[in-house]
Amino acid sequence: MREAENTKRRALELWEHGQRHHLQGDIPTAIQLYSKSIEMCPTAEAHTFRGWAFSFQGKLEEAIAECKAAIEIDPEFGNPYNDIGSYLMKLGNLEAAIPWLERAKTARRYEPRHFPFLNLGRLYAAKGQLLRAAEEFQGALRLDPGNSLAVQALDQLNAAIN
Repeated sequence: MREAENTKRRALELWEHGQRHHLQGDIPTAIQLYSKSIEMCPTAEAHTFRGWAFSFQGKLEEAIAECKAAIEIDPEFGNPYNDIGSYLMKLGNLEAAIPWLERAKTARRYEPRHFPFLNLGRLYAAKGQLLRAAEEFQGALRLDPGNSLAVQALDQLNAAIN
């Protein structure tokens, strides 16, 4: 039992170290560290963040596969649902993105919870469904009052509607 705890702790340290490299823009090193973390003890977080790193390299299909692996490990972790929706939007597959983003909104374990609302707002705006887009941006503001992206998007929608 003690050995398993130590392995998990070390895997978490590798993931955190990978995050630091990721945020500094060192994507290849981040991917290596996430991969080592997964080899040691697969977690939803490490798979999700490795997927995010792949997305920085334009490898969206690989990013989606990582998120699906994360969901298999922990279906209550919301980040991979939002990320899949975001990647599908980048691929131009708006309809396929909707159920993933909706699932992210209801995940038990998810921060920052307002992200799927922002993504759905952008998605519906791109589809010309401006009122639906406004509802999503308002949802983001309920969760993150004063969020500048949501405020700006609502201002632009109001200008377009009026």
